[in-house]
Amino acid sequence: MKIKKDDIVVVIAGKDKGKKGKVHQSLHGEQRVMVEGVNMVKRHTKPRGTVRQAGIIEREAPINISNVMLQCPKCNRPTRVSSRTMEDGKKARVCCQCHEVIS
Repeated sequence: MKIKKDDIVVVIAGKDKGKKGKVHQSLHGEQRVMVEGVNMVKRHTKPRGTVRQAGIIEREAPINISNVMLQCPKCNRPTRVSSRTMEDGKKARVCCQCHEVIS
Protein backbone atom coordinates (compact mmCIF):
# COMPACT_ATOMS: atom_id res chain seq x y z
CA MET A 1 0.00 0.00 0.00
CA LYS A 2 1.45 3.34 -1.01
CA ILE A 3 -0.65 5.52 1.30
CA LYS A 4 0.31 5.72 4.96
CA LYS A 5 -0.93 7.32 8.16
CA ASP A 6 -0.70 11.16 8.29
CA ASP A 7 -0.63 11.51 4.47
CA ILE A 8 -2.86 14.15 2.87
CA VAL A 9 -5.13 12.56 0.25
CA VAL A 10 -7.74 13.74 -2.27
CA VAL A 11 -10.90 11.72 -2.88
CA ILE A 12 -11.22 11.01 -6.61
CA ALA A 13 -14.46 8.97 -6.67
CA GLY A 14 -17.69 8.60 -4.72
CA LYS A 15 -20.03 10.94 -2.87
CA ASP A 16 -17.14 12.93 -1.33
CA LYS A 17 -15.25 13.48 -4.62
CA GLY A 18 -12.91 16.47 -4.42
CA LYS A 19 -12.56 16.54 -0.63
CA LYS A 20 -9.12 16.55 0.98
CA GLY A 21 -8.22 15.03 4.30
CA LYS A 22 -5.57 13.47 6.48
CA VAL A 23 -5.33 9.69 6.78
CA HIS A 24 -5.62 8.71 10.43
CA GLN A 25 -5.79 4.93 9.98
CA SER A 26 -4.68 2.51 7.28
CA LEU A 27 -6.33 -0.93 7.06
CA HIS A 28 -3.82 -2.97 5.05
CA GLY A 29 -5.70 -6.28 4.96
CA GLU A 30 -8.86 -4.68 3.59
CA GLN A 31 -7.16 -2.15 1.25
CA ARG A 32 -9.02 0.71 2.95
CA VAL A 33 -8.12 3.96 4.72
CA MET A 34 -9.86 6.19 7.25
CA VAL A 35 -9.75 9.85 6.19
CA GLU A 36 -10.78 12.79 8.42
CA GLY A 37 -14.15 14.26 7.43
CA VAL A 38 -14.71 11.87 4.51
CA ASN A 39 -17.35 9.12 4.14
CA MET A 40 -19.36 10.19 7.18
CA VAL A 41 -22.03 7.67 8.24
CA LYS A 42 -24.73 7.83 10.91
CA ARG A 43 -24.76 5.10 13.53
CA HIS A 44 -27.73 4.51 15.84
CA THR A 45 -26.48 3.40 19.25
CA LYS A 46 -28.06 2.27 22.48
CA PRO A 47 -26.73 3.47 25.82
CA ARG A 48 -24.16 1.09 27.35
CA GLY A 49 -23.63 2.18 30.92
CA THR A 50 -21.98 5.57 31.32
CA VAL A 51 -19.32 5.06 28.65
CA ARG A 52 -21.16 5.39 25.36
CA GLN A 53 -23.58 8.14 24.34
CA ALA A 54 -26.98 7.05 23.04
CA GLY A 55 -28.62 8.37 19.90
CA ILE A 56 -27.49 9.04 16.36
CA ILE A 57 -23.71 9.42 16.16
CA GLU A 58 -21.96 10.58 13.01
CA ARG A 59 -18.50 9.14 12.37
CA GLU A 60 -16.08 8.29 9.56
CA ALA A 61 -16.16 4.98 7.75
CA PRO A 62 -13.29 3.41 5.80
CA ILE A 63 -12.95 4.28 2.11
CA ASN A 64 -11.37 2.07 -0.53
CA ILE A 65 -7.76 2.90 -1.35
CA SER A 66 -8.58 3.06 -5.08
CA ASN A 67 -10.87 6.05 -4.44
CA VAL A 68 -8.14 8.28 -2.98
CA MET A 69 -4.98 9.78 -4.42
CA LEU A 70 -1.97 11.05 -2.51
CA GLN A 71 -1.38 14.81 -2.60
CA CYS A 72 2.30 15.64 -3.07
CA PRO A 73 3.57 17.95 -0.31
CA LYS A 74 6.03 19.63 -2.72
CA CYS A 75 3.86 20.40 -5.77
CA ASN A 76 0.43 20.25 -3.99
CA ARG A 77 -1.14 18.15 -6.75
CA PRO A 78 -2.79 14.72 -6.55
CA THR A 79 -0.28 12.26 -7.89
CA ARG A 80 0.55 8.64 -8.40
CA VAL A 81 3.35 7.23 -6.30
CA SER A 82 6.33 5.18 -7.42
CA SER A 83 9.18 3.81 -5.37
CA ARG A 84 12.90 4.30 -5.71
CA THR A 85 15.83 2.69 -3.94
CA MET A 86 18.08 5.32 -2.40
CA GLU A 87 21.90 5.22 -2.17
CA ASP A 88 21.78 3.84 1.38
CA GLY A 89 19.60 0.90 0.26
CA LYS A 90 16.28 2.15 1.67
CA LYS A 91 13.13 2.37 -0.44
CA ALA A 92 11.44 5.76 -0.72
CA ARG A 93 8.15 6.93 -2.19
CA VAL A 94 8.49 9.31 -5.15
CA CYS A 95 5.96 11.72 -6.70
CA CYS A 96 5.36 10.87 -10.37
CA GLN A 97 4.62 14.55 -11.20
CA CYS A 98 7.66 16.38 -9.79
CA HIS A 99 9.94 13.37 -9.04
CA GLU A 100 10.55 14.51 -5.44
CA VAL A 101 10.89 12.09 -2.54
CA ILE A 102 7.83 11.95 -0.30
CA SER A 103 8.61 11.47 3.37
